Amino acid sequence: MKQINTYLHKKILVLGLAKSGVTAAALLHKLGAFVTVNDMKPLSENPEAQGLLEQGIKVICGEHPVELLDEGFELIVKNPGIPYHNPLVEGAIEKGIPVITEVELAYQISEAPFIGITGTNGKTTTTTLIYEMLKEGNKHPLIAGNIGTVASGVAEEATPENNIVIELSSFQLMGINTFKPKIAVLTNLYDAHLDYHGTKEEYIKAKAYITKNQTEEDYFIVNADQKEVMKTAELSKAQIIPFSPTQVLNNGAYIQDDWVFFNDEKIMPVKEIALPGVHNLENILSAIAASKLTGVSNEAIDKVLRTFTGVKHRLQYVAEIGGRKFYNDSKATNILATINALKAFKKPIILLAGGLDRGNEFDELIPYLKGVKTLITFGQTAPKIERAGKDAGIKQIERVDNVEKAVPVAFRYSEPGDVVLLSPACASWDQYKTFEVRGDIFINAVHKLK
Repeated sequence: MKQINTYLHKKILVLGLAKSGVTAAALLHKLGAFVTVNDMKPLSENPEAQGLLEQGIKVICGEHPVELLDEGFELIVKNPGIPYHNPLVEGAIEKGIPVITEVELAYQISEAPFIGITGTNGKTTTTTLIYEMLKEGNKHPLIAGNIGTVASGVAEEATPENNIVIELSSFQLMGINTFKPKIAVLTNLYDAHLDYHGTKEEYIKAKAYITKNQTEEDYFIVNADQKEVMKTAELSKAQIIPFSPTQVLNNGAYIQDDWVFFNDEKIMPVKEIALPGVHNLENILSAIAASKLTGVSNEAIDKVLRTFTGVKHRLQYVAEIGGRKFYNDSKATNILATINALKAFKKPIILLAGGLDRGNEFDELIPYLKGVKTLITFGQTAPKIERAGKDAGIKQIERVDNVEKAVPVAFRYSEPGDVVLLSPACASWDQYKTFEVRGDIFINAVHKLK
């Protein structure tokens, strides 16, 4: 870790805890800052805040009082999930107080270069693939960010021999000032998180922050099949490395004659890739590009792609019971992710879907529901998804209270040879704290069937 003096004796407010806030507060305390932590959860119900209090850090819990801004803070480190229209955040910006996320802090202290991955879909799979390829290629990777490990905590332990592979959300990227990945990846861009960003244009602008500080010495890996992604690439100063599963490129990663290529170099046959789903070819190609740019051998890439079958909660195979195969795709928190999941199977599907209502309809899903013989819904969006199911001609539709109850109902409707697929097309927050919790409940319910 770099021993920086940037925050020595500075008054800093850490707004919102969870993992990132706890780690950032403790780190800033080590760096000599005068840290105050503010979290909505009451102190009596907040073991994280209690732990920080024991370290000598000032803690204010139970509300976000705007009066805090009168205490002379020089910086706010904001939990990514707290929106910018929060009165405390708005007040800070009006007063000219910088607001960052802990990803910026991680970059400032890290001795290791970053490989940053963002996009609407495929971030977690791509991040994990790059990590596994670098690991197989002896490049000493560390994994961080939105994938579950706090970036600033990882950066504390990193050395110049490491590479930090980091998954980045638009929420995190909005809070960077100097963060600059050596390699940036933009998987794709679709409508998402509009309740947070307001418009698609603002969402794309946030995603584009991943390359805003890059120079001609850096690399920006982009999806050549998407106009909006390529338009974003035009604004970058980095070297552009495209990827495409549908067109042969002059450089970058692509498929030709059923082989995967990088810069005219054959990597491996497509048919020998273990990861299912046509949509995963985008993730694979972008991961290959990042790995090759880091100096990973074809042999290491080949070995990973022959054995890697996916990440938890993303088209995760759970079990076969009574001839039915169960798949957990709880990370499908938008319509496109569910479309990709449906396209991955040829067998009859029992689809479990529903969740947080963000105001959209599900008409885009209708053409891809033709292979669904039974639709089981839950959550706030159940009526909307049922309408789409009826328009798609699905005869068997049933609503249940939650994911746990959906599993035995799905088994009852299914027959040997069917696929039972949890792919909600919605965020989990109406019923579950995270999509991971939702997926774990599904997995447990499947195992109970045994």
